[in-house]
Amino acid sequence: MNWDDLRIFLAVAREGSISGGARALGVQHSTVSRRIRALEQKQGVRLIDRKKSGYELTAAGEILKLAASRMEHEVLQADGDLGGWDAKLTGELRISAINNMASGILMPMFASFSQKHPAVDLHLLVSNKYLSLVEREADVVIRLTNTPADTLIGNRLLTVASTIYGSRSYLKQLRKEGGKPKWLGVNCCGFHQTWTRNACGGYRHNFFVDDTLLTVAALKQHMGVAYLPCFMGDIEPELERYCSPDPQLNLGLWLLFHPDLKRTARVLAFRDHIADEIKVQKELFAGRRSIPEAAI
Repeated sequence: MNWDDLRIFLAVAREGSISGGARALGVQHSTVSRRIRALEQKQGVRLIDRKKSGYELTAAGEILKLAASRMEHEVLQADGDLGGWDAKLTGELRISAINNMASGILMPMFASFSQKHPAVDLHLLVSNKYLSLVEREADVVIRLTNTPADTLIGNRLLTVASTIYGSRSYLKQLRKEGGKPKWLGVNCCGFHQTWTRNACGGYRHNFFVDDTLLTVAALKQHMGVAYLPCFMGDIEPELERYCSPDPQLNLGLWLLFHPDLKRTARVLAFRDHIADEIKVQKELFAGRRSIPEAAI
């Protein structure tokens, strides 16, 4: 079997459609459709059932998906092993980071790495989920967690503190009038959902956001209070802390990659670069500062 044909089939099987597979691979829909038909004709068996509800793998398709996944794993492992012995810093490097960091505090670090190693093609991906490193959705992930996946290796870069923030004018009015604060409904991640639920109990939210950048924007519009990591809240002049950070809410910032890439030069260079650069921002991430807070 041709590995390129199997790679295309695997993308369609994972995405659930020809168009999804084409987008994942960055090729034309017609190309993927043609290659799938040719693969079916070559093997003499139908791999995908095209139904009104979408695409479903046949029994033969499920078998081929498992086989192709194993082949992909072997190819990626060989690529990682061989790449690790190559001292040249070249090739593609796919980095997945959460949006609030990738577009802000980490972007200068990404840019300086790219300038330092121009032969490395850096691809930045925004996601709060663990993309599959085995399936090469990403080479490196940067995540906030206290329980990193056992299947990955990497470094705990530093501690990230969080607390409750509101706009300065909103908190000033709250202090003056008293009463309980209005809470934003936050669905950006499991951490913020749990913290918010524990802090305000059965409070009925009427304004919801699913991203910390949206949380910042809503707080600036005096919509109430919400949890934010200190590296975001403390740099916003319009926002103020509602209370001091609780150490029980601390999270580790991890840089993780698959063990198959542990000798890959571009991965190790990126790891070392980020570890060195991020130390400069350690105090900001940890929420240590001397400016007054809005203690209520």
